[in-house]
Amino acid sequence: MKVLVLEDNDRLAKVIKNVLDKEGYNVDLFYDGEKALDALNRGYHCFILDINVPSLDGLSILETIRLYHKEIPVIIMSSNHDLEKIQSSYEIGCDDYLKKPFFIYELVQKVKKLCHKPSQTLVLWTGYSYDYVNHRLFAPDNEEIKLAKKESLFLDLFIKDRHRVVTFSELEEYVWEGEETSILNMRALVKRLRKKLPEGSIEMIKEVGYRLGEL
Repeated sequence: MKVLVLEDNDRLAKVIKNVLDKEGYNVDLFYDGEKALDALNRGYHCFILDINVPSLDGLSILETIRLYHKEIPVIIMSSNHDLEKIQSSYEIGCDDYLKKPFFIYELVQKVKKLCHKPSQTLVLWTGYSYDYVNHRLFAPDNEEIKLAKKESLFLDLFIKDRHRVVTFSELEEYVWEGEETSILNMRALVKRLRKKLPEGSIEMIKEVGYRLGEL
């Protein structure tokens, strides 16, 4: 499970990463709000945000998250104990609020409670299953369908919700790992993937992105 941590205190950020790494989470650290904002579409399952960070504050990032990722848990951390700030955090849509200083155990327990690890195997279509940990796709006869790296990254985007629409910008950020690409390249990837899957397995939403078909 991927977790984004935004914290400009280097020592605290590294402590959080080390502890969550040991718990089996895959943690990306950001010290700057603008850089964290640019990374929101990289397939995270949980966000941990400090409010007072350089460039762009955590509450502004929370607002953006709630525009596009309404169901992904967000934990706010702050040394600001002002009641209005805490209320604003919950009104915008945070799932929990940690006042600094806190015991790292508190954060770990909140992450475990809110950021549930999805099942290792996802049923994409009748008889087709995807092992997202090992990036392996299996047909109804349990025969493995070989996937290229970008093909498996494409399927990874549907782990949290197989019914969601993946936007073109998300594909660029996650599948191409932030490198600039074109719609033609995305279509070529989907065309190759469709050849390995049942008819109607991937639908294009005009000018938006792709979603998995209902089979």
